[in-house]
Amino acid sequence: MSLRNISIVAVLGLGQIVAFASSYYLLGVLADPMALSFGVPPAAVFMALSAALLISAVMTPPTGRMIERFGARAVLMVSNGLFAAALVVMAAAPGPWVLYLGIAGLGVGMATGLYGTAFAALVELHGAAARRPITAVSLLGALGGGLGWPVSRWIIQQGDWRMACLVWALAHLLLCLPLAIAVLPRRRAAPAAADAPVAKVAWDGRMIRMAAYFAGAWAVATALGAHLPRLLGDLGLGAEQAAWAAGLMAASAVAARVIDLVFLHRSHPVATARLATLFHPLGALVAGLGGPRLAAAVAVGQGAGNGLMSVASGVLPLHVFGPDRYAVRQSMILTPARYVQAAAPAVYALALGVSPAVAMTLTSLVCLAMFAFTLGLQPAQRPVKSAGRFSSTADTPSA
Repeated sequence: MSLRNISIVAVLGLGQIVAFASSYYLLGVLADPMALSFGVPPAAVFMALSAALLISAVMTPPTGRMIERFGARAVLMVSNGLFAAALVVMAAAPGPWVLYLGIAGLGVGMATGLYGTAFAALVELHGAAARRPITAVSLLGALGGGLGWPVSRWIIQQGDWRMACLVWALAHLLLCLPLAIAVLPRRRAAPAAADAPVAKVAWDGRMIRMAAYFAGAWAVATALGAHLPRLLGDLGLGAEQAAWAAGLMAASAVAARVIDLVFLHRSHPVATARLATLFHPLGALVAGLGGPRLAAAVAVGQGAGNGLMSVASGVLPLHVFGPDRYAVRQSMILTPARYVQAAAPAVYALALGVSPAVAMTLTSLVCLAMFAFTLGLQPAQRPVKSAGRFSSTADTPSA
């Protein structure tokens, strides 16, 4: 990549780190002190996060249309303001209900500022050749939890949870927003006439299968993200061992993205998506048969699979359907996943209440169903081995 493209990837990646750290991963550190300061149970704070996820789901389709109309750069810049506003409301909350309102408001920022919009910015710039930049941004975004959690903890140690919210708000306004303005290019005007009819994006079998695939991926990822320490504890690990083993999930996710960026960037995206579905069942099988000594295998398997799936969420729609109307189509495909994501932790908690074996069997079956959903995906373009880029060709047989 050129220096210009590297700077664009770096700015988008930094934006994803800050966005994830200040929303999706924020309450993992702040929920307990928030609940303590208002005298409410931590579960109530997490219910507000579930509301944020539902709001994000509702806002995903209109976000895709906004990206198509105004460009991903503009939507990302707006998301910085939305994130900051929600975080300021949280920091200034005089009582729990205003806090819940601020947390729920994060959902609008999540819909407009997370991976989907960043990936759309890269597709606007690179077209069908956006796979490697998407993988690179996904790699940086994976650090949102690994960096966000310790940073939030450190801020709380220096002040309190309100200070943490304000610091993340300032990061959006004084770091991410100026960098986006300075570095991200404006979208090039389309050559078509302004009054040319725009083809409607309609659901077909491939979109339905892809939507089911990502709904399963996000369900498993959200369930394990919420309950992995408890699952590892039920498999026989102590609290400290479980925390260490849970950290392997993030490490393996980063490793999987690095492998995709360096070694798999010319592989068939559908084949990579299929491969990703097998890591979690394999890790669960090893953990179930190996006892406490091998319990961490489920964390490693989940991290590796989820790392590749996060890349697939940007690459697979691009490869199968091409760059035309990418933002709208991707938002349609990912909307069911956002709804499922909101319910997954509660469903998984019920399964885990029966036994860890039942819980791991449930998520493994979901992953195997995801493998089946990739069958018959007919790519719109054939990957051509030319500098790792895709070029348009005739349709190819399904992978």
